[in-house]
Formats: sequence, structure tokens, C-alpha cells
Amino acid sequence: MPKLKTKSGVKKRFKITATGKVKHGVAGKRHRLISHNAKYIRQNRGTSVLSAHDTPTIKKWAPYGLD
Repeated sequence: MPKLKTKSGVKKRFKITATGKVKHGVAGKRHRLISHNAKYIRQNRGTSVLSAHDTPTIKKWAPYGLD
């Protein structure tokens, strides 16, 4: 059976933690930030953990994990 390819978008956007959870960057942080208040910008700083419902889909798109 041939090797499976990892989706290139998943390589760029997600990381898998040591416990198997998936981290991702928060959306809405690239432009038009002047229209958002400071609380919105502050709370969406950094990364967050993907929901347990969406995690199997991302792991299927990265069959050998992500480095």
C-alpha cells in the first residue's frame, strides 16, 4: 500500500501536542483589528486547543503526525 500524503494546509496551521490534542491559531487576528475592541484582541492572542469533535478529522489529514 502506498504512503499517505499529509494535507499541506494542515502542516501549516496545526500542531499536535504530546497528549494528542491539536493546537491551532485563533482566527480573526490578521487585519481590520481597529474595529475590534481590546478585549477581543487580548483573548484571541496565542493559540488554543481544537475541540474534541474536530480533532479526528485533522489527525486523519495528518496520518503520520506533525513535527
